[in-house]
Amino acid sequence: MAETVLVTGANGFLGRHLVAELRQRGHPVRALLRPGTPAPFPADWNIDYRAADLTQPATLAGAAHGCGAIIHAAALAQVNPARDPAVWAANLGGTEAVLQLARRAGVRRLVYVGTANVFGFGPKANPGDETRPYAGRRYGLDYMDSKRAATDLVLRAVARKQLPAVLVHPTFMLGPQDVKPTSNALLLELFQGKLPGYPPGGKNYVHVRDVATATVNALTQGRVGESYILGNENLSYREAFGLMAGVLGVQAPRWPILPGLATLYSEFCDVKAWLTGRPAQLNSAMTSVANDGHYFNVQKARQELALPQTPIVQAVAEAFDWFKTNHYV
Repeated sequence: MAETVLVTGANGFLGRHLVAELRQRGHPVRALLRPGTPAPFPADWNIDYRAADLTQPATLAGAAHGCGAIIHAAALAQVNPARDPAVWAANLGGTEAVLQLARRAGVRRLVYVGTANVFGFGPKANPGDETRPYAGRRYGLDYMDSKRAATDLVLRAVARKQLPAVLVHPTFMLGPQDVKPTSNALLLELFQGKLPGYPPGGKNYVHVRDVATATVNALTQGRVGESYILGNENLSYREAFGLMAGVLGVQAPRWPILPGLATLYSEFCDVKAWLTGRPAQLNSAMTSVANDGHYFNVQKARQELALPQTPIVQAVAEAFDWFKTNHYV
């Protein structure tokens, strides 16, 4: 019988696809959920649910008992406000708790899910890869900084404590089953005409199911202690919005957003957030990120983790169909 795999963040956007992929391959799944979280999967999936809070390590006692592997996908991907201690508690503190859990359980492999933003990015002609040093500190985002710190924590555990961990780092994920929604909220904003223009930067996009496939592959493929960027297409925001608008049947934003104007508006938002104590529409860090080209090379993951490359137009279509079926639009 296939080994039981513990999945943290099982009810998240990626987590739902991880659980489905594991079940398809015959793995019994133990899903770690925050206390009070409703069961996200059908009863006939026979998921073994465990309630635990990663920021409270005592709640994890015995959570991995009998599991052969752990996929740590739980994270707080918050960028607004840019600074929040809760982000560090979830992303760094939670990872430390999972590392301790993995060592106590003696798992055969831990797959840590990070983010491509912990590496240096580059232009399309020379995109970033796993060898580029972290470049995100300039933005002042606790999300990026905490994920880089968590990545370093895992790497130290591999080097000093022989933890059998492989690290995967997705780019910007699109696809169905984004319940909150998270990254796919961009499609809803575009459909509703809420995007006044396009920033000068861009990013790498990937189908969430491709990420799930490569992440589960990392249970048996890839090299311990190695990092793998999981992505697909490098697109400027103009290119991406045009592609998405074509699928959604709406007009793409026509005008470029001048970096100086965007910076002024985001600084106004920063002041508004400071005065009200509530996050505004955006912040200076988000604007700075949008002005840069976050492009990545994903050949390493394609070669060593058999990362699929589903066209992004298909990811957009599946995401939008799911939104329509579930009455988001």
